[in-house]
Amino acid sequence: MASTVDSTGEPIPTSSVLMAASKHIAVRCRSENVAFLNCKKKDTNPEKCLDKGRQVTRCVLDLLREMHRKCPKEMDAYAGCMYYYTNEFDLCRKEQKEFEGAFPVSE
Repeated sequence: MASTVDSTGEPIPTSSVLMAASKHIAVRCRSENVAFLNCKKKDTNPEKCLDKGRQVTRCVLDLLREMHRKCPKEMDAYAGCMYYYTNEFDLCRKEQKEFEGAFPVSE
């Protein structure tokens, strides 16, 4: 598995990267996700919630950038393991522990 960022340093949000970061996303982007879901619940017209969706995307990409800045080796190892084992958390606990040690899940 290659790096979790492209040649310009932008995060590549593949399924394995997003799965590896899922606990962090749930905590750090909670308010953006709740606002988006509430918007979708109020109005079934997808255009009405585009701005809320952009806020979720921005939060996740900012978080992935921060992860790569602070612990690229651990993030790449965990996302690489998740990629190799088709996003099976149980097979990547060692990498998960190292990643979460370097970048704790917190509010």
